[in-house]
Amino acid sequence: MHLAYPAVLAALLFCTGLYGVLARRNAILVLMSVELMLNAVNLNLVAFDVWLRDTLHAGQALTLFTIAIAAAEIGIGLAIVLMVYRSRGTADIDKLRDNAEPAGPDGAPGEHSGTPAQTGKKAEATA
Repeated sequence: MHLAYPAVLAALLFCTGLYGVLARRNAILVLMSVELMLNAVNLNLVAFDVWLRDTLHAGQALTLFTIAIAAAEIGIGLAIVLMVYRSRGTADIDKLRDNAEPAGPDGAPGEHSGTPAQTGKKAEATA
């Protein structure tokens, strides 16, 4: 087997995943693009394992570890995305960055964040 075929396919998969991470705004699509990149790495590991005729099959063993880590990453990533979607109502990455709470004077988000005019308006609204 020629090493060029799986290496070119892995490069195409990795470039497609990289484009998806950089260009997409939906968090689910970003996670899917990261999975494409991990699958490209897995393909390279197995292809080089076969090409080098490794008796320990280290490339295949590393691929199994990568698949297990990717499954855990997707489970945790989807849980985080679902919680953010439930609390904010969107999974758009740009809108999530824009909706962040402003930091207070001590750097932590809280009730005393904002300008004094805004905090005065908050005090009038609660009184």
